[in-house]
Parts: sequence; C-alpha cells; structure tokens
Amino acid sequence: MAIHIRRQLTLFVDPKDAETIEQVRQEFNPIQFELIKSHVTLCREDEIENLEEVLSNLHSLTMEEIVIEFGKPTRFDNGRGIFLPAILENARFQELRRQILIGLNDNPRKQEAHITLMHPRNSTCTDAIARQIESLSLPNQLRFERISLIEQEDGGQWKILQEFELRKRILKPI
Repeated sequence: MAIHIRRQLTLFVDPKDAETIEQVRQEFNPIQFELIKSHVTLCREDEIENLEEVLSNLHSLTMEEIVIEFGKPTRFDNGRGIFLPAILENARFQELRRQILIGLNDNPRKQEAHITLMHPRNSTCTDAIARQIESLSLPNQLRFERISLIEQEDGGQWKILQEFELRKRILKPI
C-alpha cells in the first residue's frame, strides 16, 4: 500500500507568542492541535514538488526575518472555520515566496497569510465559539525568523524535516 506524503514550507509561530492561539486550538480544534503547531503556510505541496530546486533557493535566500500583522478572527468556509487573517499586503511575505519559487514559478499565485484557529476539516465553529474567540486577546503582530520544511505521512502528525534561518534585521541608528 502506497504511503501518501505531503510536504510544505511553513512559518511556525514562536512558542512564546503562541500561547493564546494554542489554547484556542487545543480547546476548539484538538485534532488539528495534535497534527501541527500554529503556523502560517508559506508554500503548499503543489508549489514545492521540485524539492531539489526549492532547497537550493532556500539555501540562497537573502531575506531578513519578516513581521506579519494580523486582524480580528474571521470565519471562513461557510462559517465552519475561523482564522487570523493578515491585514496588510505583506509584500515581504510575497517576496519571500517569490524568492523560494524562483526558477520554478516566477509568477507564483498570491497566497494570503493567515493562522488557522479552527480548521473546518476537523472542527466546526459556532456563533457562540466565534464570540468567545473574538473576545480573547490574540496577537496582532508576529515575527517569523525561520522557514520549516515539514512533512505529513497518511494524514498523521506533521514533522519538521529541515529549517532555514532568515537573517536578523539590523536596525540602523538614526
């Protein structure tokens, strides 16, 4: 029997910033909580099929760490799921995607950065749950310092295969 393997590039939320997010996920979406930590998907499996080229691009990255600003929890998939959407254009997020996919897809689709709190595949957000989540103090800005290549076998827990550090942003004195 063939094993179904999925690979993605992911920006994991730093554990010190993820406490409230993970509490929400653990309470309202325990299945997804067990499968993967809170994250922003950077590149989906169909975009990184040529893994050798992707890894070469990752090793050549010159990008600095990125900061993503998030808005209020938003329902999706006919209200069944809920996520934290990025609120700005996130040009640096899109540029990071472009650099990773250069030579494979020089015009990658625009991917909206977000953190899924309740995935509709394995949970259902009700109006009461949405109100409860909306009342929480969730982070509105997160810094991402590394890219993780992750893998999932047959719908199981995602595992980190490799990590790539982004350069620390150097602030210039005024």
